[in-house]
Amino acid sequence: MLKNFVNEFKKFAMRGNVIDMAVGIIIGAAFGKIVDSLVKDVIMPPIGLLLGKVDFSNLYIVLKNGAGEFPYNSLAAAQAAGAVTLNYGLFINAVISFVIVAFAVFILIKGINNLQAKMDKKEAQEAAKEAPKTKTCPYCCSEIPVNAVKCPHCTSDLKK
Repeated sequence: MLKNFVNEFKKFAMRGNVIDMAVGIIIGAAFGKIVDSLVKDVIMPPIGLLLGKVDFSNLYIVLKNGAGEFPYNSLAAAQAAGAVTLNYGLFINAVISFVIVAFAVFILIKGINNLQAKMDKKEAQEAAKEAPKTKTCPYCCSEIPVNAVKCPHCTSDLKK
């Protein structure tokens, strides 16, 4: 019983789709970290500077004060004091990260679709080259064009 279960699991785990999915998840997680760093460390600082030295990760609204002095100097200070905060700056960072990832996936899928269309077109052209140009008349056995509906030799009507 256990041996069958282990064998079934091995068969499932070693399927190509499962391995491909695992690789995709690992690469996706790494890509997510890169995009997160891009947003936090490259994109948001210049935007914050343009908007008057605003640090988006420190944009929050205090919903309920905690222990300690109010107002808090930073989000970390508010959270350390136990304040309940609405962290809309972190939400803005997350939205920008999502837009970047969505755009990157869009570009990737668009490229794959273009490549697939080119491959399909090439295959169709090769298939058209290989398709027979003539057929044999079933009545007089003469070679005639494949699209002919009447034999030019025996004048028989042909089925398509």
